[in-house]
Formats: sequence, C-alpha cells, structure tokens
Amino acid sequence: MAMTASSRAPQGSGSSDSERSPFIRLNELLAPHQPGKPLITLAVGEPQHPVPDFVGPVLAKHIADFGRYPLGKGIEPFRKAASTWLSSRFKLPRPLDPESEVLVLNGSREGLFFAAITAARYVGPRLGKPAILMPNPFYPVYGAGARAASCEQIYLPTTVENGFLPDLDAIDEATLARTVAFYLASPANPQGSVASRDYFLRLKQLSDRYGFVILSDECYSEIYTREAPGSALECAGPDFTRVVAFQSLSKRSNLPGMRVGFAAGDKKFISMFLELRNVAAPQVPAALQHVATAAYGDEAHVEENRRLYRIKFDLADQIIGNRYGYRRPDGGFCVWLNTSELGDDVALTVRLFKEAGVRVVPGSYLARLQPDGFNPGAGYIRLALVQDGETTAAALHRLVETLG
Repeated sequence: MAMTASSRAPQGSGSSDSERSPFIRLNELLAPHQPGKPLITLAVGEPQHPVPDFVGPVLAKHIADFGRYPLGKGIEPFRKAASTWLSSRFKLPRPLDPESEVLVLNGSREGLFFAAITAARYVGPRLGKPAILMPNPFYPVYGAGARAASCEQIYLPTTVENGFLPDLDAIDEATLARTVAFYLASPANPQGSVASRDYFLRLKQLSDRYGFVILSDECYSEIYTREAPGSALECAGPDFTRVVAFQSLSKRSNLPGMRVGFAAGDKKFISMFLELRNVAAPQVPAALQHVATAAYGDEAHVEENRRLYRIKFDLADQIIGNRYGYRRPDGGFCVWLNTSELGDDVALTVRLFKEAGVRVVPGSYLARLQPDGFNPGAGYIRLALVQDGETTAAALHRLVETLG
C-alpha cells in the first residue's frame, strides 16, 4: 500500500512527548523508582571502550591551537585524512576532493541537523508543502532538523516485515514530488539493519527522478560483526549529486566527547552547507581535528573496538538465545528486542529498572505514531551494548531472569 501524505507527523499541535528527547522522557519515567540491584545502564549509546592511546600525545602537541579561532571548513590535514579514509574504506566512483567535497563537523548530530536547512535551500520550491522523509523509529535530530527547515516530517515505518528499512515502494509520487530530503541510517539505530548496494541504488534513482537530497547517516558503519556495511556514496555517481554521507568518531574510535565528524559528497551542497555553518554553527577546534586526523589514519584501534563488540554479541547470542525475537544485528551496537508478548514496553522498562537494576529504552520512545495510531517501536526495548563484557553479561542475565 502506498505511503501518502497522510503518513506525516501531526501538525500544529505544539511541543509534545513525541518531539522530546527519549532520554529525558526515560529520566522522568524512572525518577520515582529505585533500581532493585546495582545499576547497569544499557540505555544511552555512549561507547565505554578505552580512548585510543594516541589521543593524549597528539592533543598535547597541538595544545596551542586552542588559542586561535579555527576555520569553519576544517584544517587541510583533516579533510585529506577523511577523503583518504573514505577511498580506502568504500568502493567510491572516485576519490572525494578534500577541498570542496569534505566538511568538518561537531560530530554527526550537529551536521545532520543543519543539513536539513541546507537541503531545503538546495532543492528549492517543491510541488506542495516541502517534506523531509525519515525512518520510524529514528534518531531524534532528524525530526528537529526537519522542523527547523519548516518541512513536514513524514515517518516511514521500519518493521521486521520490511527488514527494518523504509519501504521505498510504499511512498507515493505526490509525496516524493514534494520531498526535500530523505534521512537514512545504515546501520540503523536501533535495529542494526544495513542497506544493501541495491537499496542505495534504488534510493538514488528516486533522488534523481524527484530531486531530493539523500542524507546518509553512517556513524555506525565501522561497528559490525560480519560483512562491512557500504555507503550511499558508493552509488552516488561520479559527481555525488544530491548525496551526502555523515561520519563521526564517536562510535568508530570511542571518542563521543570529542565531537568531531564530517560530511562528504555533493560539491554544491557542501558549499551551501559551509555558508550556513559559517554563520550558525560552532567551529571545530583545530587541536581536536589533529586528533581526528590521526584517528582516520589508524585502523588498529578500530579493529580492536570491533573485537570487543563481537565478544558482547557472542554473549547476547548465548544468554538471550532465541528469546524476544533476538537477532544479531548486521551493524551497530544496539539490540532490538521484541517484548510485546510480555506487555507494554514502557511498563517493562520500569520493571527491569525496579527488579533487575537494568536501564533500557522503551522502543515506543524512539518512534512516532503513524496516522493509523501504530507506533513501530511499541513492544520493543533497546539495549546498547556499550559496557564491558562482564557488565554486559551480568545485565543480560538479569534481563532474562526478570522477563523469563
């Protein structure tokens, strides 16, 4: 069945729980309660693995850079390192020009927000109310960016039936004709699904036909236990037209507090993006960019990172087994458990906290209601396997003992 404009977000209702941070809502949900056992949090996707050894020495070497304003576009060594890494990691049509097709960001979240505003300017007038499409569940900054760009948010449900990716065949032409941008996360948060090359090619064909921008969130691309995920840039054509990929060192290099990432792709978009960020976004300190340059030049710490996550997914395979619809994700570090047969996901979140001392996120907090009242996240809970192996095993044992 085609997805029409009726699949949009409710308009004109003001701020609501659906527009608030799921983690603020989780804090409020659990505030009246005490954990039944020593607390283990699997709620926030904040990597807990060690910071790479090279970070301190590189930072110390460039400490004087904190005394100068950094350039908005980023230092040349960082942009070259990002371009070189992309070419070595993915099968690109050609190397990206570090001067005009790569832009430093304060982590991918800030970039994904401002990208929506840039996309609206890049694409121009649409046939009807401009819209931005996004998976449901989704990373909340997508919705915030769409609202800031004065675009209608259209949620594309991602369920087990469609492989936890938006069903491209279910979007009607009238909606596509007024689409400004399409947010896609691969690997997906929270389900860990990965878009195939064919999927990216089909999405690019729609972009070429209807003129919208693909905003490809690839911050989890380096965390996988089987085949390495691909990039939308691989299928973007020789000029990367209307395709922009977003990367971050938060997950890849265990540097969530450093706030360094980049956007890469369409030259015209990157130019407009830089113009906006030069007046609206904070610059990225040059000293941190030097650390990022070193990070993109080193794969040993990334391979060790993957090894540690692999151990934890092995534990999940053993401890959870075939309960709650568990499947080992293709990418990322989250586990998406179907607990619908056990009751409401919000109530189960409270129960796990009160009885097991395990903090998780209810799936309904990560998604939005579709027009028919269906919430694709309802009946699920999300676990982020960011703790060490021993702590992760303890949390998973507690979860199984509590839920049965």
